[in-house]
Amino acid sequence: MKFIQNIFLLGYMLIVGLFFVCGVGLIVLAGVETWAALDFRDELKVRERFELILECVGLLTIAVASLELGQTVLEEEVQRSVNISSPTRVRRFLSRFLIVVVVSLSIECLIGVFQFMHGRPEYLLHSASIGLAAAAILATWGMFVRMNVDAEKLEPHAMHEVQAEDKEVDG
Repeated sequence: MKFIQNIFLLGYMLIVGLFFVCGVGLIVLAGVETWAALDFRDELKVRERFELILECVGLLTIAVASLELGQTVLEEEVQRSVNISSPTRVRRFLSRFLIVVVVSLSIECLIGVFQFMHGRPEYLLHSASIGLAAAAILATWGMFVRMNVDAEKLEPHAMHEVQAEDKEVDG
């Protein structure tokens, strides 16, 4: 049994490492693109520079999401060795994940609106769809958290265990 746990731990560490490498790679790409957008030796129009910078914001958004997801997996699966059984732990893990997803989708919606508003308004519906998806996820997440409060009342000791783990991990 311990061998299988070590295999899972190794797999989680590999996933965390890949999240961090991807996040750093996206940051580097965004830096290169930003440099290209701000290099006035190129004969780019202001609109082209604007779109390049918006793409950089999108890359950075995905980079932050990647780094945050890596941190979440590291803290929840490796440092705490979480056995997701109590409602408190499930809510915390899902909340951390959904924060990243909702914020990323919201920023992508905003970027899409800025990009398509002047140049290609026929794609605004696509951006609106992303915004609606973010809103739906946020509303559903709120309902889940609200319903989860009653389940947490059934296991008050689980809340105390999670808070003790938080103090131990935060250190």
